[in-house]
Amino acid sequence: MIKTAVITGAGSGVGQAIALNLAQQGWRLAILGRRSEALQETIRQAGASASVSPYVCDVSHAAAVAAMGKRVLAEFGEVEVLVNAAGTNAPQRSLEVLSLDDYHAMIATNLNGAYYCVQAFLPQMRARKSGTIINIISDAGKQASPKAGPAYVMSKFGLAGLTQSLNAEERAKGIRACAIFPGDIDTALLNQRPHPPDAAARARMMRAGDVADCAVFCINLPPNVIVEEMLVRPR
Repeated sequence: MIKTAVITGAGSGVGQAIALNLAQQGWRLAILGRRSEALQETIRQAGASASVSPYVCDVSHAAAVAAMGKRVLAEFGEVEVLVNAAGTNAPQRSLEVLSLDDYHAMIATNLNGAYYCVQAFLPQMRARKSGTIINIISDAGKQASPKAGPAYVMSKFGLAGLTQSLNAEERAKGIRACAIFPGDIDTALLNQRPHPPDAAARARMMRAGDVADCAVFCINLPPNVIVEEMLVRPR
């Protein structure tokens, strides 16, 4: 049986790495992102033999996510796995300088977007009594830090709460959710920091593929097993 997954933020970083990992295992994928060219690059890297469908969608917009969910289910029939990997931050992120627009944008993408995607695919998971939801969070969802900023931290704590709520309410219906809390990863999001790390600092960080391996491990566990939380940091 062909396995199916929806991955947000799949045009770069961890989302892209998870998409490429699953594509190599023969999964059929719906990849989401705001930029068509970035999704096409993911498809190019996956190779001609991969079954990858792109969906341009800004997950911060509820109506856009609902419409996307209907299109994906019409094409795929069902979705076994949802990976919420889309996330953003802003250079001016401390309490002293954080703008209201940037605050709302981070909550809208990092937290609301994941919620909208869950609601788009959870009903059909319930109907067939199986499904896995992976939420890529951050170790900022465990402990606040100045380098993350309050809006990012708040969104990630909220995403951890969403994961716990999924397990509390949906476990008996055959659905499991995993919160992955990565430490520093060398991705393009680092360029949004007020003082982006240099090459030496990036060399000590994890790679997107490292976090993808963690997510795919949780996805491929037997259906009677769940990793509810995974905290992973550079050695």
